[in-house]
Amino acid sequence: MESKPDNLNCRYGEIVWELGGFIAGLSGSGCIAAQLVSELRSRSESSLSLCYTGGFLLIFAFWMCYGIRFGRKALWMTNGIAVILQTALIIVSQRFF
Repeated sequence: MESKPDNLNCRYGEIVWELGGFIAGLSGSGCIAAQLVSELRSRSESSLSLCYTGGFLLIFAFWMCYGIRFGRKALWMTNGIAVILQTALIIVSQRFF
């Protein structure tokens, strides 16, 4: 009996890691969303610096581009969401509106 290559297990592993990437990325975006809500509800001045929030914006933008370049949906999609949320957080925390 001839054995077949273990492509099914390999593909299953990719799916599991991609799903794990989505879960991890979305949980990170959930943390940004929670901070955004907190900033919107707060009447006091934000303690978040532009350097801090802007630095994370650059990090999320890099990983989004990396995911696009290498075709990793979990990276580009979740970091794209994070870029949008982080931009909103900067606008709110710096009181640009």
